[in-house]
Amino acid sequence: MEECLEERLIDDHNRSPSKTKTKKGSFITLPFIIANESFEKVASYGLTTNMILYLMNDYKMSLAKGQNLLYLWTAAINFLPIIGAFLADSFLGRFLTIGLGSIFSLLGMLMLWMTTIIREAKTTNGMYALLVFAFVFIAIGAGGVRPCSLAFGADQVDKRDNNKNKTILETFFNWYYACGCFSVVLAMTLIVYIQEQWGWAVGFGIPVILMFLSTLFLFLALPYYVMNPVKKSLFNSLVRVAVAAFRNRKITTPSESSVVQYHYLEKDSTITIPSDRLKFLNKACTIQDLDQDIGPDGSATNPWTLCTVEEVEELKSLIRVLPIWSTGVIMSIHASQSSFGLLQAESMDRHLGSNFEVPAASFITFSTIVIVVWIPIYDRVLLPLASRAYGKPVVLDVKLRMGIGLFCAFMSMLVAGIVEYIRRERAVVTTNGQSAVLMSAFWLVPQYIFSGLAESFNAIGQNEFFYTEMPKSMSSIATCLFGVGMAIANLLASLIFNLLNDITKGGGQESWVSGDINRGHYDYYYWLLATLCSFNMLYYMFCSWSYGPVVSRSS
Repeated sequence: MEECLEERLIDDHNRSPSKTKTKKGSFITLPFIIANESFEKVASYGLTTNMILYLMNDYKMSLAKGQNLLYLWTAAINFLPIIGAFLADSFLGRFLTIGLGSIFSLLGMLMLWMTTIIREAKTTNGMYALLVFAFVFIAIGAGGVRPCSLAFGADQVDKRDNNKNKTILETFFNWYYACGCFSVVLAMTLIVYIQEQWGWAVGFGIPVILMFLSTLFLFLALPYYVMNPVKKSLFNSLVRVAVAAFRNRKITTPSESSVVQYHYLEKDSTITIPSDRLKFLNKACTIQDLDQDIGPDGSATNPWTLCTVEEVEELKSLIRVLPIWSTGVIMSIHASQSSFGLLQAESMDRHLGSNFEVPAASFITFSTIVIVVWIPIYDRVLLPLASRAYGKPVVLDVKLRMGIGLFCAFMSMLVAGIVEYIRRERAVVTTNGQSAVLMSAFWLVPQYIFSGLAESFNAIGQNEFFYTEMPKSMSSIATCLFGVGMAIANLLASLIFNLLNDITKGGGQESWVSGDINRGHYDYYYWLLATLCSFNMLYYMFCSWSYGPVVSRSS
């Protein structure tokens, strides 16, 4: 029945009090969820973008110490969402997880703001502890908000009305991603500009206000949210499959002629026999004794020794995508170098015109702008033109797009090394002993363009690949895999940075990654990362070939 949302709300209002129920979900709740996510992103990205300068200038940290702290912080922010997804799916539910995450983020940002107004020396242990606690609380908050926000918004759509469901859900996804990208650009331009013009106290105070608004918007629509019940944990089922396969490792796989071979619980299940890939896991769903293994209700008497075919296939799908996922980890290392680009930009001429000077931390926004601009051009211009030219629909394979992204990451580091080599050669010492670079900071833009294209192709391609290749029941894990890869990439970047710092310094020589970028050799550092990216492309080609053709998502 074609019935608009307003008519349904009016109809509900006109019913007798005994039959009237509060309208749950649908479009009324989606703006609140988008506001919660958008304000959280503006606040968090507004803090992280310029943080290396705050640590070096106010806390008097060396570049190595400050960068390592940021590596660990960023890794925690990217890793904790998978913990948040586990807690939401297994115990707390999505709303409570988002709510607690918002509160933790607010408390963390409040503590970080306090470090800017307390007059004690930043070198005291108490101030270091307050800084670390602020980072920990913000990371925990991100782990609660980011993995659940999109899924919680999808929960609000009425599944019984297919036509309306499709329209509202599409609108929600469009606005969600549009607001997310706009939030990042706003954080890296306006918030960063405020920090440079009015100081850290004001620049860190505004994110506190924004995070308060984020939390407030989430709880304002509390009476209207659809709260789906917590289901069994997918993480537990994955562990049970591994345990059951190990326990049953000595049994003989049943022959094809066996009447009863494998355990599947759902009566209308389309998967009754496990696939031939990773056959050693098939023993986890093999029935050895029908009377002892299966209970009266058709379920396994001991789920730690007998799992369903569906659960086995879920673990197989996760294992199969891990090699390709690992290539994304290596690629993400190049995206962890934003602090060095900030130091480069700070040493260069950043004037746009005669009066306006672009904040050094704002140059990284070129990567985000490229993503925002490239996606509609690719989707709405290039693909339709190619389809007309070939006379048939043209779509780039998802694995090809991921490969293009890896190539763009390689080009980003290669160009970054070339630009840094030229910048370093043009550095001069002024009369007051300070270094100056007679070069425009806009020479850094090409490396950020390649970095944005790398994310447009590889990062988005990864998310699509995981989402389509893994079963629908594993959507929560699929949406977290990229973030986990970013977390591991930050840890690897920290390891590479520290090893390089230790190996290249000594004998009166500055290390390649010296705190004084004019005395260091960041051009060598970038070229080393470019070499790593080139080997990663070869590794990806092997992983892509081994994986085989991409198959559509399981239902």
